Amino acid sequence: MAVPSRVTSKAKGRSRRAHWKLSSPNLVECPQCHETMLAHRVCKNCGYYAGKAIVEKK
Repeated sequence: MAVPSRVTSKAKGRSRRAHWKLSSPNLVECPQCHETMLAHRVCKNCGYYAGKAIVEKK
């Protein structure tokens, strides 16, 4: 069984974990209504995707 020969210091362990962070979602502008929306998804405001009406809005 592999056993570490030395104890990892607090600084070494904390610097290794320093880059675990959330990334912001990729928001783009809808070409139809100019609202921000998630990329490659139907716009929640107008229901368009790739220039076509996918969802009918009431």
